[in-house]
Formats: sequence, C-alpha cells, structure tokens
Amino acid sequence: MLDPRIYRTGLVLVGLAVIVLGFSLVGQQGPLGATLAPDAFNGGTAYSTMQRLAAQYPYRRPGSDGDDALASAVAGSFRHAGLTVSTDVFNARTVVGTRTLETVTGTLAGSTGASIVIVAHRDALGSPATADLSGTATLIELAQVLSGETQRRSVMLVSTSGSVGAAGSMQLARTVSGPVDAVIVLGDLAGSETRYPIAVPWSGGQQVAPPTLRNTVAAALASQASLPPGGTSFAGQFAHLALPMTVGEQGPFGVYGYPAVLLSLAGERGPAPDEPVQGPAQITALGRTVLSTISALESGNTVPAPSAYLLFSGMVVPEWAVRVFVLALILPVLMATVDAVARVRRRGHPIVRWLIWVLAGALPFVLAVLLVETLMLTGLIKVAPPGPVLAGTVPLHAAGIAILVGLLVLLALAFIVLRPVLIGLVGGEPKDGRRSGQPCNPGGGAAVLLVLCAVAIAIWVANPFAAALLVPALHLWMWIVNPELRPRPAVLLTFVLLGLAPPVLVVLYYAVTFGLTPVQAAWGGVLLLAGGHFALVTALEWSVVLGCVASVIVLATQQARARGPEQAAVTVRGPITYAGPGSLGGTESALRR
Repeated sequence: MLDPRIYRTGLVLVGLAVIVLGFSLVGQQGPLGATLAPDAFNGGTAYSTMQRLAAQYPYRRPGSDGDDALASAVAGSFRHAGLTVSTDVFNARTVVGTRTLETVTGTLAGSTGASIVIVAHRDALGSPATADLSGTATLIELAQVLSGETQRRSVMLVSTSGSVGAAGSMQLARTVSGPVDAVIVLGDLAGSETRYPIAVPWSGGQQVAPPTLRNTVAAALASQASLPPGGTSFAGQFAHLALPMTVGEQGPFGVYGYPAVLLSLAGERGPAPDEPVQGPAQITALGRTVLSTISALESGNTVPAPSAYLLFSGMVVPEWAVRVFVLALILPVLMATVDAVARVRRRGHPIVRWLIWVLAGALPFVLAVLLVETLMLTGLIKVAPPGPVLAGTVPLHAAGIAILVGLLVLLALAFIVLRPVLIGLVGGEPKDGRRSGQPCNPGGGAAVLLVLCAVAIAIWVANPFAAALLVPALHLWMWIVNPELRPRPAVLLTFVLLGLAPPVLVVLYYAVTFGLTPVQAAWGGVLLLAGGHFALVTALEWSVVLGCVASVIVLATQQARARGPEQAAVTVRGPITYAGPGSLGGTESALRR
C-alpha cells in the first residue's frame, strides 16, 4: 500500500528544513538600561503597608465587601499621591461564580502617548494571604515614588480582582486604552518560599514576552535582589507553546498583543494563603527591582511585541523556522499517504466509506465536547473561570463528579451504539476486501493516514508547535496500518504508545506543574473548555485526532490477531529460490531395474 521510495524522497525535505532551522537562530536582545536610582523605593514603608492591609482586610474573596473596601483604600492612596484615578466596575466569571469586580487605575501622565502598566491583584481566596498583598503594597509605594518624577512614558498602576482565573487581568487587557509598551504583573514579593522561574513570560496563547523585556527584568532582579530569574527547559518551553496555559495574571496580556512578565517569588502558582512573609529586606529588594525595570522601560527603546519563539543555548529559535521544520516533517507521510490513497482506489477499495468509518470514531469525542458547551450555556456548569486554575481552586463537588461520569457514559454509549448506527446509515461496515494473508484492509489504513494528515495540517496552520506533537504518530502509525507488513504484537504496541507519548507528556507536564491528580486534570480540562480558554474549533480538531487514535488501535488489533505462525526455517542450502536437483526432496527412479 505504501511506497517507501516516496517516503524516503520526502525525507530530503526534512534535511533541507534542518539546514534552514540551523541558520534561523539569532541572538537575544540585551536588557534596557535604567536611569532612575531605585533606592527611592522605601521597602520598610511597603512592608508596613502590607501588614496593615492584611490585618484590616483579612477576607478578600473576589467581589466581596472586603475586596471592594480595599479597592476604595487603594484608590484613596493613589489620589493622595497625585495620580489620576479611574475605576472600572464589571461582571466576570470567577472561581466563586459570577461576581461584580472593580479595577482601580492610577495614571501618571507622560510626555508621549505610550504607557507602562504595572498590575497587582488585591483579592485572595484564603485568609490572611499576607504575601498576596505584597504587590498591592508595592503599587502604593510606587505611586509615592513616581509622583515626584517627570515621565517620558505614562505609567499606569492598576489594582485588579479575580486573580485566580485572571478575570481582572483579562478585562484590563481587553479595555486598556492607548499604546502599551510593557506590562509588569506583581505577584508574591515577600513570601518565604521561592519557586522558579521568578520572571514568568508565558501567556494564554502562543505569544511569549520578548527577550528584551525578559532580559530587562532579569538584569534588574540580579542587580537589586541578587536573584536569578530562572528559566524553563526546552521541553517545557515547547509544552507551553504547544498547549498554551498559565495560571499567572500575565496570561491575558500576551493574547491581546501586549508584552507582559509576571514577577513573583512563588512563580506563577502564587503563595499559599497561610504562607509566612519575610522581613522588609525582601520586599525592598523586589520593589527596587520593579522601580529599576520601570526606569529602564521609561527611558529605553520601544519593547517589541510578544511572539512565539524558543530559547536554545542562549539563541532564539523563531516561530517561522519551527513552522517550516514541522511542515517538512509532515510532508513525507502526506506524500506517501496521497500515493497510497490513489493505489487503494485503483484496486477498488471504498475509500470514502473507510473515511466515514474513521470519522465515526471521532463522533464520541465530538459529542462530549458539545455536551460540555451545552452544560455551560444552560448554566449546569456554574463555575468556569476564563483561565486555567490550580488544583483544588474549583472543588470537584457532586455536580462535577456527575458531569465527569456523564461524559464517560456518553463516550461509552457513543462507541457502542451511535458509532455503529452512523456507519450503518451510510451503507454499513466497509467490506473487508483483504487478499489472502493481509491482516487489515488497505482502505482502512489509507483512510486513517489521510484523516490524520489532514487534521495535522489544520492544526499546523494555527499552531505549528501543537502539530509537532502529532509528528511521531504520523511516522510510526503509517507502518502499523500498512497491510503489507506484519509487525510483532510487541512492536505494534510500542509504536502506538510512542505515537501517543508527546501529547501525553505535555498533559503530564501541566499536571505536575499545577499539582493535578488525574481526576483533577480531567475536571480542569472540562473547565478550560467551558470557560472558553480552549476554542471550540481546537477541541473539535483534537476530537478528530482521538478518533484516529481509536481507529489505529482497531487496525493494530487486527494486525496482531491476523499475524500467522512464524515461517519455518529454510533447511535447503543455497538461495531460497533454488529449483535445481534435489530441491523437491528424495524421489524414486521411474526406470525399470
């Protein structure tokens, strides 16, 4: 069915793409230099403010009376410092349901139209959550320091709510006015636990904070706090770009095209509500880090827009190079598949009905996606924040367990009942059409590869990093579904598992990063789909991929069952095609004796 010569010809493109990838590497842009002395930041005052606010407002769940009262206090501090204060009151989905939230913005006007935005949340799910208030205390102190300075760029100090799920940040990213040069999100600046990276560049999409902004924050962090920013492994970077997710509040800004970095000792996961805080020295060092970063951004060149890229050995791998490389990896399988489809059609196999057979395998997953969307629209899923959340943030109550069980029942019934019905409506199961000794139908194998290649190209158009997760499956599973080969069952199982490994490892990466159990990961996936973090089109594309996985497993099972006994060892000396004297064994003479 598959012509290895066409496949090998396609591999030439991979070699060319490797050369292009090697020449695409570029150096990182260095940090911007600061001009304002960061010693003006009074860490002792900020520390006292943090402790006072924690004692005065211990309960600050998003949209609560304590949250609103603290918003008024922050607005009063901004006005006292001479800032122009504005508020934005809106309804948003949070982890405690739909709430009315308030965003407080204090603006220091500059001589140009561009702005630097400093964001800190004030809400918390637990109490007293003192470390969570370190960002708010730093905002108030920055207002005092910057009010006496002449700014070239405007500085916006923003206090948000709905931090878990990033509801406040998403509203700000959606409504912020004027050009924004950079966004610095303040997280935990005083907690006792440090988790790297401290400077988090990821967004809720493929966009990553540019190296200029990352290096500027890193330089300020090293000089003022003597701390490394921390980094993410190459595999971790790839996971973030293939399946973009972050629980930090910097996430929405990158999606809307604003370069943003989260600065937090606790990393993107944030501090625990009862985490103790360090003395004034820590918030002093990190407050001066923020002030030094503002000074560098205020006086330096314009920061580039966020983009998709990887860092490898200090070099930048641009998104376009990865896109070319991934396409080159897909093309050999696509070329061999198109040729295989033409071959099986010439041999009279019903390729269209086999395509329907493959797509019918995606039906259960498509129905599960549509069920989640329906439950959200009807209000049966009552809590679905717009962004990812950590384990336990949205507890899995009886309603959540019922939803997960219902999805499992739907998947089982769709496979057992609806899938055969759909196949029957289009004429029944495709005829076997196998020649003697063939373990599976060539039409089925060609159809699986064609659908898998098509969905890989569709995913590649939107996200080449996500499409790269399917490359091992394409190259390995083409040998599983080839009826002319007879791999051992162990080889079949190995190839199936290796093809599934990349997407499974990405899911495991996030499960470990966010502290999720398998059940919590499943519930988190439901919330991400219901909350809109995953687009419906993306969910449907991956439903088709799962349908292809089911079809490959069926064909691999047929291969394993149809594999006959091992061929007997050849005992005749010489070539296996030898037909000379003695090749037929001993014979009696026909001559008379």
